[in-house]
Amino acid sequence: MYLSKLKLKNFRNYKELKLKLSPNINIFIGDNAQGKTNILESIYVLALTKSPRFGADNNLIRYDCEGGTVSGVIKDSKKMKELSVSLAKATKKVSINGKNISKISDYIFNMKVIMFGPEDLDIIKGSPQDRRNFMNVQISQLYEPYVHYLNEYNKILKNRNEYLKLMNLNQYTDPRYLEILDEKMIDRAVAIYKYRNEYFQFIASRISSIFKKIVGEDCLEIKLENNLDLLTYEEEEIRKKFSKKLKANRKKEILQGTTLYGPHRDDFCFFLKENNMKIFASQGQQRMAIICFKMAEIEIFNEILHTTPILLLDDIFSELDVKKRNQLVRYLPENVQVIVTTTDLKNISRKLVEKGRVFIVKNGNVEEKAG
Repeated sequence: MYLSKLKLKNFRNYKELKLKLSPNINIFIGDNAQGKTNILESIYVLALTKSPRFGADNNLIRYDCEGGTVSGVIKDSKKMKELSVSLAKATKKVSINGKNISKISDYIFNMKVIMFGPEDLDIIKGSPQDRRNFMNVQISQLYEPYVHYLNEYNKILKNRNEYLKLMNLNQYTDPRYLEILDEKMIDRAVAIYKYRNEYFQFIASRISSIFKKIVGEDCLEIKLENNLDLLTYEEEEIRKKFSKKLKANRKKEILQGTTLYGPHRDDFCFFLKENNMKIFASQGQQRMAIICFKMAEIEIFNEILHTTPILLLDDIFSELDVKKRNQLVRYLPENVQVIVTTTDLKNISRKLVEKGRVFIVKNGNVEEKAG
């Protein structure tokens, strides 16, 4: 899969921009605060309708403008699709080949992206909520039903929390209604756990060998953590353990007015030589662990969907020494589209520069470098 054309209108610092991209390597070079990262962000928005930067959606539209648009043409297996995301102050609309799509969940499965950027350290250093958000976005690109189950689970969870608050206030409530909500929530949780477990099993089976090839050590692990004390992710055990937790903690949940157990409390952790990397790893080690995690994801897309995602690399080469840069470049699949930003071509492997199309970014203007 690759993005052949990108068009921006009133997006960030771009009043209007039209680009034709190489299916292989595209390098955007320029000083800081010129608009390089905004190009990568626009591609991410085109795929997933939201910014990879936390809380940034409200700032996507160019200042003094009422709305903006990101559109592009993707090609995959000789098929072509034109995608579009229209942004307004309080709403967003999406379309495929000019046809409006009413549900965002029906749109986001069409374009696959993996982004590497400075904010990636939050995957390790941030909160469990940060990691769940990241996990949900990534899994949503792989398994189309996942978004549906997750949305339904969150609606039921919201209703359940509101009902727990009513019960805490001693207003008239029926315990049987809470039991109905429990059953519905458990039904959706079974599917969510299934997809999450499959995703992390896949990552776990590959991340250590990738870390060894790029870093030279084979001691990296990743683990999905839940608060149901699950030993397996078999449906029968999930139902049994989840139901038991809810019943055993009924009074506690009513008192606190919130649901204390379930996939909305999941987390995952990185371990280096059996030590939690959030506590015991350097920033450089954390960055390499996340890079290897995302390299493993490329293999997931190939195996599950038989396609390659578009790789968005936001100035990550400047953070790596020459040896790790070269190892990373060697590991990149030949058939993957790479879109990378940098402040200096010296930060980019010569092999990538020779194969790539280079664009100069200055004050929101983009021109292809001659020669």
